Amino acid sequence: MDDMDTTHKLTESRLADAWAELQIHADQGNPLQADAYRLAFADPEFLLRRETRGIRFQLEMLKPDIEQTEQGIENTIVVFGSARFPAPEDAQKSYELAQQSGDPSALKLAQRHLKSAQYYDQARLFGRLVAAHSMHLRREERLFIATGGGPGIMEAANRGAHEMGAPSVGLNIALPHEQSANPYVTPTLSFKFHYFALRKMHFMMRAKALVAFPGGFGTLDELFEVITLVQTGKAKPVPIVLYGTEYWKKLFNTEVMLEEGVISEQDLALFSYVDEPQAAWDVIKEFYKL
Repeated sequence: MDDMDTTHKLTESRLADAWAELQIHADQGNPLQADAYRLAFADPEFLLRRETRGIRFQLEMLKPDIEQTEQGIENTIVVFGSARFPAPEDAQKSYELAQQSGDPSALKLAQRHLKSAQYYDQARLFGRLVAAHSMHLRREERLFIATGGGPGIMEAANRGAHEMGAPSVGLNIALPHEQSANPYVTPTLSFKFHYFALRKMHFMMRAKALVAFPGGFGTLDELFEVITLVQTGKAKPVPIVLYGTEYWKKLFNTEVMLEEGVISEQDLALFSYVDEPQAAWDVIKEFYKL
């Protein structure tokens, strides 16, 4: 063993010792008092101060980037959409229970879930298409599904990739209400963020396309961030696919924006509308001549 290896192992041991001390406090339920002598990187009170926010930004930037690079994740297809759309089998069970209950409001909600479950199924099929394309390619040429890591549409796309035996990425976010990664995200590619800004940056860093299924405020936030970055030249052009023509044209009235002069005619070429998983995949294939 050379001197460099010895130094590396000693350093690792010291780092482990510092964190082991914190773990003992947690295991024993002891309050962690401020300690000037504690190593700075192993001092939660210090790392969570307002003044160290920049360090936390950097850590949220580095950790997912390094981990994905080491696992060969260079090119992703990002899938956004509602976390509230259930799997068809779950929607059917809820509908049957609502029928039995005789509760009109529960039945109305269950009927809506039955309708929206079609999008879950289609996102799942889209995930399978992407994974099937990449199965026999060299790793640097593969396209990997990346989602927000949560339930609904995100789960569906990760599930489709998982069913084909392909790894997929989940970029989850810590929220006031409990949320955890869906079970189909590859465990070593499941990341949790505190900052929305850093999470959205990671979506774009490896994205070769964006497919946005119907969704709420979170989906709109992510979608318009990407459209704006591409429109302003801050990000390279990528296919932006709006899945569900009826939904998006009702919600996103581009004719009004054109009439008011707040966008240009050429801005409409930034995105495409589709209604089938294969059509979404065809837009991406055509863009990259796959």
